[in-house]
Amino acid sequence: METNTEFKHITENKLGLPTEFPPLPSMGGYVLFAGIVRDVNDGRSVTHLEYEAYSEMANQMIADIISDTLKKWDLQYAECIHRLGKLMLGEVAVIVNTGAIHRDEAYKANRYIIDRVKHEVPIWKKEYYVDGSSEWSQGCVDDTHNH
Repeated sequence: METNTEFKHITENKLGLPTEFPPLPSMGGYVLFAGIVRDVNDGRSVTHLEYEAYSEMANQMIADIISDTLKKWDLQYAECIHRLGKLMLGEVAVIVNTGAIHRDEAYKANRYIIDRVKHEVPIWKKEYYVDGSSEWSQGCVDDTHNH
């Protein structure tokens, strides 16, 4: 696994939730999505996860997704950062922040970013289970995005 943490959208550092909104007086709606490590997946008890990626490619792909998002909606703010490495239950794996004049654009853009990141960006997740086994995740296979 790579240990480079110089990328804007990919990090091995622990992710924290923002404590302040971006200082944009015209921003009337702000949406924060945090993907959190949960203790169960497909009925199996999970102890922790490990994320790996080709960081340079993943970083560029997330930057491109944000660029596409800014063309699609009239946003004041858009950001996404994904963590790599070993993550324990309750830790934040990914954060997407979007802000717009109105909430509708902020919600739609936020969902668009996380769905594209999960479906397109080469970030691999290995799940570790209570029984001591582990398995690479099949990724997000639900094309309906209803999860």
